[in-house]
This record gives sequence, structure tokens and C-alpha cells, in this order.
Amino acid sequence: MKRTEHIVREVDPGSIAEEMGIVAGDAILAINDNEIEDVFDYRYLMKDEYVEVLVRKADGEEWLLEIDKDYDEELGVSFENDLMSDYRSCSNKCIFCFIDQMPPGMRETLYFKDDDSRLSFLQGNYITLTNMSGHDVERIIQMQLAPINISVQTTNPELRCMMLHNRFAGEKLAFLDRFYEGHVEMNGQIVCCKGVNDGEELRRSIEDLMKYLPFMRSVSVVPAGITKYRENLYPLELFTREEAGTIIDMIEAYQKICFDRYGLHFVHASDEFYMLAERDFPEEERYDGYIQLENGVGMIRLFREEFSETIQAVLNDQNGQQRLKEVKRALTIATGKLAFSGIQEASEKMMQACPGLSVHVIPIRNDFFGETITVAGLVTGQDLIAQLKEQQAAGKDLGEALLIPSNMLRSGEQVFLDDATVQDVEQALGIPVTPIEPDGRDFVEALLNPDYRMSRDNGAESFVYVQGYDR
Repeated sequence: MKRTEHIVREVDPGSIAEEMGIVAGDAILAINDNEIEDVFDYRYLMKDEYVEVLVRKADGEEWLLEIDKDYDEELGVSFENDLMSDYRSCSNKCIFCFIDQMPPGMRETLYFKDDDSRLSFLQGNYITLTNMSGHDVERIIQMQLAPINISVQTTNPELRCMMLHNRFAGEKLAFLDRFYEGHVEMNGQIVCCKGVNDGEELRRSIEDLMKYLPFMRSVSVVPAGITKYRENLYPLELFTREEAGTIIDMIEAYQKICFDRYGLHFVHASDEFYMLAERDFPEEERYDGYIQLENGVGMIRLFREEFSETIQAVLNDQNGQQRLKEVKRALTIATGKLAFSGIQEASEKMMQACPGLSVHVIPIRNDFFGETITVAGLVTGQDLIAQLKEQQAAGKDLGEALLIPSNMLRSGEQVFLDDATVQDVEQALGIPVTPIEPDGRDFVEALLNPDYRMSRDNGAESFVYVQGYDR
């Protein structure tokens, strides 16, 4: 029987694989005589403390490796295909889909809609369940792969079919029952569309999803992202200040109920709803440990807390005080409109603590997608260049460096959404550009340290839900 081959792309130094003589180009055929369907199987089969791994070398010779290891310890290899099988594309045509609102002419990968349960487990992506079979669900339960992040949108089956434009979308909600019965941890998400799944439909969804506590740990409610490219698409509208406030009031009422019953606040409005309603963000305790941070729930509160703790620690330290006195820098920070007020507030506090520091914060208007898109993660290089050139033309000195949040860039790269690069921006503006982590600790360090470099991968999420959108 011909087995499926999973080609090794790279072997980690010092790993079990290196020790056993596995090299790039080798093929993993089976573990404990079980064929490997995908990355789920690989992770599950590698959990045991003793495994037998069948490897085919480049010359066709097959090795059966007997390995004693720690529980959960892996081989230490990466594969040519991270999922170890084909990616599953989205079979829906959601009325709010961001990719359907993209302009033409961008790189091909930006138009791919993923809806793959394996990416939910591996990368935290949210899935609609419509691509899943009963077999997929049972594998997740058997292997206890968690958390599974689910784009619910509504618990009304008929409305869900309409919103996802998929006649099977309603019946797939039954998978939530199976996950609950199988004790699989879940997180849910509702992309709220005005006049569609808000109001009493939102109330119904929250109450229905509460039945899955404690295994459904959280539900985020985020407004649909609406670009200027919506020709021939479902007519969506922005929420008003009053409407955003009504949604927050409903959510906060249910938070009290859930906390009294389960010790979790459970349902959370995104930062964008609080900005729309012109309300301050909840206290840190109400975010339940920032479970939904990747969906823009609590990012600004977390930034504030991290910043306050960090700057206070600097002020309380004698060496830190001396460091503040020695700084002589003029900088510009460019960010999205949503984060502007928080960055501006922190910058003013930094300048009060550090007299030699001058910081100019500029909110970048999103001309590329439209002004309704306010998150930093969707700012393009061309908008950044054009608007900062206007500042320079008006006589504004941008200082010695331009700081940008790292989520403006493609994860792990120096490339914006529109394929402009950091180097393009530097050449156009004539100053160095420094991407910084979007957290309060790195913010303080980046302002004080001219040699600041990010210590982590720039993979932070934007303040907007993007169905199937992998930049």
C-alpha cells in the first residue's frame, strides 16, 4: 500500500529528528504504523512516550526509528506543507466578508478565503463549521484539540444560512452540541451586522451560547468591517453612536449574569464598539484574562495597563529616572484612527516623564479601503507615505525616526498590504522606520531606546474581524 508522504522542510537543531538522522527532504510515512492524514494526526500520534516513526530517505531507503521521548515532545521538524494536507477554502459567501470588499489587482494570496478547522487549533483562526464533517468533529473530540474558535454569527439557523449564503450553515450549529458533549473548549464570535443579527437576534444568540458554558469560554461581538468596495454586495450600514451603546448595554447586562453563575463574563464587545459609543473601556478584570484579544477585545485596555506598569517601574527606579533625563529624541508615531487616542495619551505621559522627548502622533486615514476602516493593521504603505509627505510639505519635521505598529506589516515580513515595503517608506520619507510591538512595554522601550528592535514576531491581530483573511 502506498502511503502518503509528508516531506520534511527543516530540522530543528538539537532535536530528536537531528539526533535520529532525519534531514530536509526526507519523508515521514507513518507513526506507530498509522498513516498520517494531516497535522492533527501527527500531533496526536506523537504524544506517546514511545513511538515508531517510518521514514523514507531521498534514495528510497526506509528507516523505522524507535524513539523514547517525553510525553508531548515532538520530532522537531517542519514540513513543506504546514497542515500536512491541502488547505480548505471557504465555501460561504458571507454578507460581511472582507475579502469580497478588496480592490482588484492585489497579490493573489490576499484573495484566498480559508475556513480550515486545523488553522483554528494551530493559529487561532475562526471557522464557520460549514467545511467540517462529522468525522472532523469526532477527531477533534478524540484528540481533545482545543480551543476551537467558531464564527457563530447567529444561532438562528435560517438567518445563519442567509448571512453565510450557505444552505447547510444552520444545521452545522449542531456541531456545537457535539463539542460541548465532548468537553472541547471553544471560543465564539459574532460579526454584528446592523439590522441583521443585532437587537433581539443578538440577544437570542447570546442566550443560546450561554448554554455551552463552561466549555465555550468566551464570545466576542465585533462590528462588520465595511470598505468602500461594496458594489453589488449586501447593503450593510455602520452603527451609530447610540446603536453601539445599545449593544454594549446588552452585553454588559449579560456579563453580570454570566459572572454570577459561572465566574466568567463570557460575552465581550470589541474595542471598536466602545470607540463608536464614545465610552471608556471596561476594567481589566472584565476581560477574563483577555481571551478574545485577537479579535480586538481589550487590546486598548491591555496597552494602557502595560504602559502604566512599565512607566511607573521606570519612575520608581533610580537608574530609570536617570535614563529619562538623558533621552533627547524627536519621533513620529503613525497608527490607525482607532488606536490614536490611546497612543496619544501614552505619548503625552511619556513626554511629561521625559522632558527631552518629543513625540508627534499621526492618525492615518485609510484612503485605500475607505475611511470606515480605522484599524492600524489595515493601513497600507501608500497611505502612510502620502499622508506623511503632506506633513513634511506643511513644514512638519518627522524627527529622527518613524515608529509604526508591527501589525501594519505581513507577519514575519517587512511588507504592507499593498506590497509596499518598509524600505519604500524609508526612501520616500527620508527617515528610518521602526516597527514596534503593539503593547505598552515595548512602546516605552521603543521611545527611550534608539536601538530598539522587536523581540517577537509581528503577528498581532488587527482591531477588526476578517473572515478567512491571512495577510
